[in-house]
Amino acid sequence: MITPQSQIKVNLPVNLKEFIESKAQKFGMPLAGYIKHLILKDVGDMDYPVFELSARSEKAYKRALKAQKQGKLIDVNDVDEFFKKL
Repeated sequence: MITPQSQIKVNLPVNLKEFIESKAQKFGMPLAGYIKHLILKDVGDMDYPVFELSARSEKAYKRALKAQKQGKLIDVNDVDEFFKKL
């Protein structure tokens, strides 16, 4: 499975960047990998946010699940119109 990725640009003072690069080299890691490690270490004890499904989305999910169990396929010619009807 491919995880969606995003990029973040961070401006650092030159001295701090050089210090972080030396720490990354000490562990044999590229700079980006070391920074990612620091972030994961920082948020490792946090719970991933969980959001409750809206009543409308739950109803649509149950309809779709029921249709799937009955072997029905949904013909979608106009995606925008399909999502408006949900």
